Amino acid sequence: MNKHTRIKLPLIALLAFAAFAPAASAQKPAALFNGKNLDGWVQRGGQAKYHIEGNEIVGTSTLNTPNTFLCTVRDYGDFILEYEFKADQRLNSGVQIRSESFDTPKEITVGGKTIKIPAGRVHGYQIEIDPDVPRARMWSAGIYDEARRGWLFPKGKAQEAAFSELGRRIFKPDDWNHIRVEAIGDSIKTWLNGTPCADIIDAMTPRGFIALQVHGIGKDKNKDGTQVRWRNITITEFKTPEKTAPNTLTDAEKATGWRLLWDGKTTTGWRSAKADAFPAKGWIMKDGVLTVLANAGQESVAGGDIITRDRYSNFELRLEFKMTPRANSGIKYFVQPNLDPITGTGAKAAVGSAIGLEYQILDDSLHPDAKLGRNGNRTLSSLYDLMAASSDKKPNPVGEWNSARLIVRGNHVEHWLNGKKVLEYDRGAPAFRDAVANSKYKNIPNFGEWPDGHILLQEHGDEVSFRNIKIRN
Repeated sequence: MNKHTRIKLPLIALLAFAAFAPAASAQKPAALFNGKNLDGWVQRGGQAKYHIEGNEIVGTSTLNTPNTFLCTVRDYGDFILEYEFKADQRLNSGVQIRSESFDTPKEITVGGKTIKIPAGRVHGYQIEIDPDVPRARMWSAGIYDEARRGWLFPKGKAQEAAFSELGRRIFKPDDWNHIRVEAIGDSIKTWLNGTPCADIIDAMTPRGFIALQVHGIGKDKNKDGTQVRWRNITITEFKTPEKTAPNTLTDAEKATGWRLLWDGKTTTGWRSAKADAFPAKGWIMKDGVLTVLANAGQESVAGGDIITRDRYSNFELRLEFKMTPRANSGIKYFVQPNLDPITGTGAKAAVGSAIGLEYQILDDSLHPDAKLGRNGNRTLSSLYDLMAASSDKKPNPVGEWNSARLIVRGNHVEHWLNGKKVLEYDRGAPAFRDAVANSKYKNIPNFGEWPDGHILLQEHGDEVSFRNIKIRN
């Protein structure tokens, strides 16, 4: 068992769909440090020292002791955490979130690899404090998985280089820096001095304590007595019912920038891909569900596709969809409605769907398109005609709701199905361009690399329903 008390609170139901449940309630920001003493905190790990100076908690490094953590007694699940820190450039540090420590050893298996965690070892997500100006690795506000998987963000040479360059511009050496952390459901985002930094989707630990770290310095006498300081530590918690009404936003979603892309009732924000008005036929809105009607399997000949009035570049999109047997449809993004539709061979077509990247919606078991294309790249949740979704995806049965999630961060794109990432790629990368060259889109200049575009729901002649369409950007 943990040494600290666990407080059982339900997780955010990001895509829940029960009718008329009460809205989520949010507490006001609360101070984690009372400015007087360390009530509500407990020290774990090494023997570094913590003391109070005015409104600051000060951590001081000590020789020959491992990482030391000043931990909240309470656990926290979904929250916005804000604090300021100032650190000696010689001392690495960080703030743990959703972290744990057990009285007995623990083993976890990740990707087939077993990780052994000793008794008493603090482990979990750490929001990095990395003030190493001389080494120029400026990764403050990055996310490190302490005692488990290592760096989660940045990860990979390109992202690491870009993150260091960002850090050099926004980090303030030998001065106070402000951190904001949003941990809502499986989404963790950070800001440093008002600039967005890390952004990950990870569900390994949904709740745990918060802890202030003083990193071990071993025998390095040059670092003995180096300090890190924290002040203005506040947390806003979010407690959410297990079920929420369709087409509504929780307080947590509102606070973290989500908005409804469809209000569940009207055509506001949407129009035809071919005209300024919403289609007069082919689409219906009833009981909070948006449905494209069947039309003998013909593409874009009844109401046609619908697109958002706004264009998007960086965004996260979530929605639910429900298929009928043998259905075909899609969620397109970076859509360019000014381009002519094309046939399956890439030739110009008189009638067809608007051009864009497509998250495929398909009944893989009954629709023949699942066996066309290359290596399954026309199956459910694939990047249509370009890249196949993972073979271990887990769709719900036809007739039941599935959740789709699209994450676009610059050129990096992720497709998710029912809470699992099933595809990721980078627009403009060699693999992407090779896929385009071998697809129906090969004759479209700069296909998929436009700076922005509309989001589209496709009419492909089969009945498919949508709801809970939400976006943040």
